[in-house]
Amino acid sequence: MSTRFEDRTDAGERLAAVLTQFRERPDAIVLGLARGGIPVAAAVAKALYLPLGAVLVRKLGIPGHDETAYGALAWSNGRVVRLLNRPLMSRVLEHGVRQEWLDEVEHRERAELLRRVETYPAIRHDLTGKTVLLVDDGLATGATMRAAVEAARSGGAARVVAAAPVGSVEAEAAVAAVCDAVLCLHLPGKFRAVGSFYRRFEQLTDEDAISQLDQ
Repeated sequence: MSTRFEDRTDAGERLAAVLTQFRERPDAIVLGLARGGIPVAAAVAKALYLPLGAVLVRKLGIPGHDETAYGALAWSNGRVVRLLNRPLMSRVLEHGVRQEWLDEVEHRERAELLRRVETYPAIRHDLTGKTVLLVDDGLATGATMRAAVEAARSGGAARVVAAAPVGSVEAEAAVAAVCDAVLCLHLPGKFRAVGSFYRRFEQLTDEDAISQLDQ
């Protein structure tokens, strides 16, 4: 199997091929992490004949190193779930990053999360007793997926499975510690940006993501 995906739909179809145990299960639902995980999740849900929804998440990136997350926010049951990597926060504070800079990042990302809550139609789900398949387009640090897992748990999910086409070894381990199962099709020894494992990896707008959910 090629370790590079044509696009997010191709990645989702490949994920679905190894998630067939969930096909047509009445207790299962697929939730894509908005925005990038939604097209992947849509392909999974279509192939497995499962309902599709979204979970809203926002990464908390270190100022000046935005791709490195010191935490993440997720929306669940009318509240914001906040997950922080406190050891990493301590290290960056020791190296000159100010607490007020981190506070500003969280304030900005919380505002964006709440804006999306008013925009996305498919984020309110009764997860009580359900098996939730959380799908993203890649696991770089695992921060947003871990926040999504916490959101699903707080929503009453009985079992949470995290799935992504590609991820770092460290991210997979971090996610595995908080969910019932984790699946990554490709775990490269040297992880680059998620987009480097796709031939086409365009940035998605809210309209793109919502269109996928509507379909």
